[in-house]
Amino acid sequence: MTPKAVIFDCDGVVVDSEPMTFELLADDFAQHGLHLPVTVIARDFIGGTMADVAARARAAGADLPDDWVDRFYHRLYARLAQGTPLIPGILTVLDALDGAGIPYAMGSNGSDEKMQITLGQHPGLLARFRGHLYSGQTLGAPKPAPDLYLHAAARLGVAPSGCIVIEDSPTGARAAHAAGMRCMGYAAHTPPERLAAVGAVPFFDMAALPGLIGLH
Repeated sequence: MTPKAVIFDCDGVVVDSEPMTFELLADDFAQHGLHLPVTVIARDFIGGTMADVAARARAAGADLPDDWVDRFYHRLYARLAQGTPLIPGILTVLDALDGAGIPYAMGSNGSDEKMQITLGQHPGLLARFRGHLYSGQTLGAPKPAPDLYLHAAARLGVAPSGCIVIEDSPTGARAAHAAGMRCMGYAAHTPPERLAAVGAVPFFDMAALPGLIGLH
């Protein structure tokens, strides 16, 4: 069934920010006594807020200072500002949605500032979302709570059942499921079986997404 609206996660779905984030986390954790390979960080820390990441890292043995979240965000934003590429194929998806007259929004656990830093590097991309950029941190209810996706759907004027969410993490897929929305799981950094286990339909090629959701 062709969707009436599409809601995108940001990191790892629209912008390819996850690899540099995982590398920075590995470096930072090591400085605080927790030595984990990037592959493990990608598996265990994807999809949450930095406050969630800090809590998980401390539970695993990292001696993080009280102000770690703010300090890490400062480092991360500086790194992302140096250049954050788009996910290959995402412009093809947006072109298909625009051509079909299907509205779309973004729902990210990242901050509004982070979205402006990454998306703003690509001329015209922010304008294409027509102001429909929503942060779970700003809303006060990050994923896996469904509030962010329900809020985005309401602002688009589309019932949850008419929306498809594009996610790359189990955390986000759980939020979509809780919101009563179908979910496509972009399996670039997350094993497809983990996405499927929480109700997402895994796929591997972003450029193929329009066909997968009935636009071709």
